[in-house]
Amino acid sequence: MNHVPHVLVVAGSDSSGGAGIVRDIETLAAFGVKASVAITAVTVQTHKGVEHIDAVPPDRVAQQMRAALSANPIAAIKIGMLATAETIAAVATVLADNPGIPVVLDPVLVSTSGRTLLAPAATAALRDLFTACTLITPNLPELSVLAASMVATSPGSVGDQARSLLRVGAKAVLVKGGHAGGVEAIDLLFQPDQIDRSFASPRLAAAMRGTGCMLASAIAARLAFGDPLAAAIAQAKAFVHGKFRET
Repeated sequence: MNHVPHVLVVAGSDSSGGAGIVRDIETLAAFGVKASVAITAVTVQTHKGVEHIDAVPPDRVAQQMRAALSANPIAAIKIGMLATAETIAAVATVLADNPGIPVVLDPVLVSTSGRTLLAPAATAALRDLFTACTLITPNLPELSVLAASMVATSPGSVGDQARSLLRVGAKAVLVKGGHAGGVEAIDLLFQPDQIDRSFASPRLAAAMRGTGCMLASAIAARLAFGDPLAAAIAQAKAFVHGKFRET
């Protein structure tokens, strides 16, 4: 099994199976990648909403990460729900000790139903984590919170907000276009000193929870196989689109 890439998922549980670690593991399995996990929070969820959240102690999150890293050949790390500033700090410490591993951060701030999943006071700490990450994958509402601005309504304002994250240390920002309008769902990739890139797929009349988890995990899976970033994003985007077509 040592030749099979492993991805370490650092995220919260979802008892409904619609998002979080369950979605991550399903996605990684679809790409033929093994999953290791570090659970950051235990949530009580249905498909309609989040009923309760228990954050795992930050030291325990770090211990889970270190155990996974020592047990398996971790080729990429995917980070989702972090819940608190203290957990972010603990995760940052582990990442600092493992700088050669690609990291995809899905900045989970609010659930689909509107429940806050990251303490508002922890937003600054999350920005501090950017420098340790290969890619950040915010949707438009998450981008606006991270950029401390109104939700972007034009490609120009999306670019301005994404570049503000690059200026504070992000290495690459993939802005997901699911919350925008139009006949296509267009994700935009911003990197320092590089031409912006777009990844489009037809917008389908379907709804599905956990798509952000799915996209970030799919990207991490392809990075674990050694794909360049843009190629990993393209394959992940196609995978999520295919899942929408199945609903």
